[in-house]
Amino acid sequence: MRQMLLDLGAEKPQTLDTFVVGRNAELLQRLRLFAQRGAPSGDRFLYLWGETAAGKTHLLRALAALPDARYISAGAPAHDFSFDSRIGLYLMDDCHDLPADSQIEAFALFNQVRENGALLVSAGNKPPLGLELREDLRTRLGWGLVYQVQGLTDEEKIAALTQAAQARGISLPPGVLPYLITHFRRDMRSLSAMLDALDQYSLETQRPITLPLLRSLLQLEGEPKP
Repeated sequence: MRQMLLDLGAEKPQTLDTFVVGRNAELLQRLRLFAQRGAPSGDRFLYLWGETAAGKTHLLRALAALPDARYISAGAPAHDFSFDSRIGLYLMDDCHDLPADSQIEAFALFNQVRENGALLVSAGNKPPLGLELREDLRTRLGWGLVYQVQGLTDEEKIAALTQAAQARGISLPPGVLPYLITHFRRDMRSLSAMLDALDQYSLETQRPITLPLLRSLLQLEGEPKP
């Protein structure tokens, strides 16, 4: 199995600019305000929810690049949940997977963030009230604004990939992208990595990008056929 996808995908940092907006324009605008500390004083908390691969982690990782931000995964050690006056923005991911001890730590962090004027963006796979967590933590997660991260439609994915290909001078015949999004992982990060891999594979084999070439690469990558 080739490892091009993992290698190419790891080279690209996740930023707010590389997030494909789709129907999430208002959410992205709100996150930019958080990044610039321009959110209204009462908007200190933001909760994102949506299906797997909708882009929640992408957005949190993008904000985590700020110098005074801290990304906290569901399985993070207890000290990651500790409040630090040098941290102005906390980013708590996969809240639905928080173990019992971490739920206690997360609850305390919410209170300290509010008391000290920091900001906190959290994410999960369901709205706050639908999470199987402590009641007091569910309440904290719903303290601020709640946004559903809307996944891209197939048409939006094709449009975004077409634009990316054109920007790189990659010629894609009809049928390649529709086949890709129905026979490969469906999140944009993986699809973008495969587009890069397909371009590289075309250069390696000295063959133009065609549907048979894509099928050949998918087989080399070990992707199962539907």
